[in-house]
Amino acid sequence: MRGRPELPAGEGMPGLTYIRPDSPKISKLSDLWRDRYLLWIFIWRDVKVRYKQTLLGAGWAVLQPLLTMMVFTLVFSRVAKVPSGDVPYPVFVLCGLLPWQFFSYGLIRSSNSLVESRYLLTKVPIPRLLLPVSAVLGGAPDFGVALLLLFCVMGYYRVWPSIHGLLLVPLIFAVALASLSVGLILSALHVRYRDVGYVIPFFTQLMFFVTPVAYPINLVPQRWWFLYKLNPMTAVVGAFRYAILGSSESDFRAMASAAVALSVLLLVGVLYFQRMEATFADVV
Repeated sequence: MRGRPELPAGEGMPGLTYIRPDSPKISKLSDLWRDRYLLWIFIWRDVKVRYKQTLLGAGWAVLQPLLTMMVFTLVFSRVAKVPSGDVPYPVFVLCGLLPWQFFSYGLIRSSNSLVESRYLLTKVPIPRLLLPVSAVLGGAPDFGVALLLLFCVMGYYRVWPSIHGLLLVPLIFAVALASLSVGLILSALHVRYRDVGYVIPFFTQLMFFVTPVAYPINLVPQRWWFLYKLNPMTAVVGAFRYAILGSSESDFRAMASAAVALSVLLLVGVLYFQRMEATFADVV
């Protein structure tokens, strides 16, 4: 039996089994596929807990982006007169809001996943990587429902999807990777430093204002564009609008740079998570 090796004759008393602690198990990416059933259980648990004892249930997945779209339309379009080109502003802002909400939800949930599941870290020997990954993927059902809302709003304004709609699949994957990459780093830090829990909402809100969700990137002075392009979500939101509307806001060089940045960020996140993983149960 693993963790209970019998010593050969001559080492200790014969007939006794000596129990030695195993070294802490370090999660690997292959664990996600090997334990995919457990990953699905965690995702389904998060979805059920999110809508438990709510009157509207999954209706919140529609109501939240709908109300946000209405507020943004009133403030940015009617009051601030933010242009949206040939596209009605409600459609324009929804195209940026949906990937951003998926990103922010996954970032916040994955950053808190280890602390919220501390009982699993200390009592159950599971791959810890499953927790932040399931937290990110738990937002996928809401994103799918909100995407249907976007198509309904587009139909209301008689705006038809672009032929580049097939790009949505890799873009949704990119949004999930972006939130997971940052979430892995913040979740590992959150276990040791509880201050991270206070920083995450502020950090997410700051990222929202430097991401062209409610306004086109063309409104930003060109001298600040290089700062915006350091944010991978700038290119992802632009590409999302390009896939849905065929707008010219997307910059393919920025998309390539964002893909490289996300790959590096994911690698750094996984390596840092693995490095800190052995101490999770001791400090959580």
